[in-house]
Amino acid sequence: MSGVNSYMRALLLALAAALTMGAAAASAATPDPAKPLDLSAPTGVDLPDMGSPAETILSKQDEAQLGAMVYKEMRDENAVIDDPEVAEYLQSLGTRLAAQSADGARGFHYNAVKDDAINAFAVPGGYIFINSGLILASNTESELAGVMGHETAHVTQHHIARFLRKQSQQSLINAAAMLGAILLAAMSHGSGSGAEGGIAAAQGMAVQQQINFTRDNEEEADRVGIGYMAGAGFDPKGMGDFFETLSRRYSLGTSWIPPMLLDHPVTTDRIAEARARAAQMPPSHYKDSLSYQMIKERVRVLMSKGDVDIEKQYEGRLAQGERTLGVRYGQALALIADHRPIEAAKILYDLTQEHPDLTLLYSALGEAESKAGHQNDALSTFKRSMALFPRNVPLTVRYAQALMAAGNPTEAHRVLLDLFNNVEPTPEQIRLTALAADAANDKGDAYYYMAQYQIANGELMLAVQQYQLALQSANLSTVQRQRIRAALDELRDFLRTTKLRRVSDNGP
Repeated sequence: MSGVNSYMRALLLALAAALTMGAAAASAATPDPAKPLDLSAPTGVDLPDMGSPAETILSKQDEAQLGAMVYKEMRDENAVIDDPEVAEYLQSLGTRLAAQSADGARGFHYNAVKDDAINAFAVPGGYIFINSGLILASNTESELAGVMGHETAHVTQHHIARFLRKQSQQSLINAAAMLGAILLAAMSHGSGSGAEGGIAAAQGMAVQQQINFTRDNEEEADRVGIGYMAGAGFDPKGMGDFFETLSRRYSLGTSWIPPMLLDHPVTTDRIAEARARAAQMPPSHYKDSLSYQMIKERVRVLMSKGDVDIEKQYEGRLAQGERTLGVRYGQALALIADHRPIEAAKILYDLTQEHPDLTLLYSALGEAESKAGHQNDALSTFKRSMALFPRNVPLTVRYAQALMAAGNPTEAHRVLLDLFNNVEPTPEQIRLTALAADAANDKGDAYYYMAQYQIANGELMLAVQQYQLALQSANLSTVQRQRIRAALDELRDFLRTTKLRRVSDNGP
């Protein structure tokens, strides 16, 4: 199995070990997507009352911290697909599902993972990870939504928190220390610390066997997840369909079973129960969105290996008469990846004429034109599309990149700031904002946004240093200086309060 797959297993073992020491869960704010999928308005779903999070051993602040730690480790390991188009699509899909829960969609983070294994998992703090292999294995958007709804239900039903109530509890800082130790050992890849890594992995495996969700948890996640699907307008049969597809594809006679079947055992009873529950829901005539087709092909191109001629694959599919929007879009992306942006731009221009309401086509067309060196055409495409879809995240990010390539970082900084101030940014958006500010020679803003980037990654002491450098920058306006000083004071107060809380929790 690939190195990323090994990392994923180690990460889950580390998380399990940390959790048994009493670490924890809950939510941090996330934005509504700039352009949600075109689905019918969501309706509420009756769910069992899990009680207040205060009734568990996990505080919301601890939950958010632990989830953020896992997310940061995965980003540091380059395991997350940092693609604005894929990220926006999954967040839009997940938000539709999470909005059906009692607490609403606020605090959920949906991410694609660079792993061809068919799997998905959730961790405290509303962080849900979907492997690229699972996205490609899904046959319909409702199948993908079914898996995401199931993982969302694990979070909303506090399954990990309910497990931890039965375990001994220590402070979050001890849990974080264990998490870090196991992750470092797992990531050493045998470089002189194999024994320590083996011990950590053995400890993690023992804990994983204890924390695996019970059959009741799995059944509840299925039941609640199907309710989320129906409320969000998807076909509730999608969950059972996906499990049946997996069961058929990987029968007991095969030599390899995907991680998802190990983590989420599929039985005929479970499939039958999922189908029976879906049958109780109102009839659904849901059709896959065009975005689903396109994102699936985008993930295929992004994850294609160097030894695979992805371009030839698309040529073969087109020759066989598979001329769907998704395949033509995928072919254009493959041409861009193969440094043939002019040919890609021709395909994408035609597609924008056929489908003028799809932002994915405009962002790809502008990117192709920019990479072809046709900067004026690229900027014209982005200006036109930004007027149609203001503050769309992928479009704005690609527009800023094109502006910087065209030698206009000042305008790139301006459009990114407008997005930053109106839509909750991702870490990559913040980093790009800092780079644009630096290229525009606005050193104060460059340091300020790099501090914001470090905060998003959990590196608070590095953020303090960046704020200090920002204050030392020349030509700061009074407003800039006040904003940086306020941010630095707020961060220092937080660090001081957190330190006092830890001392109080752990004794002298």
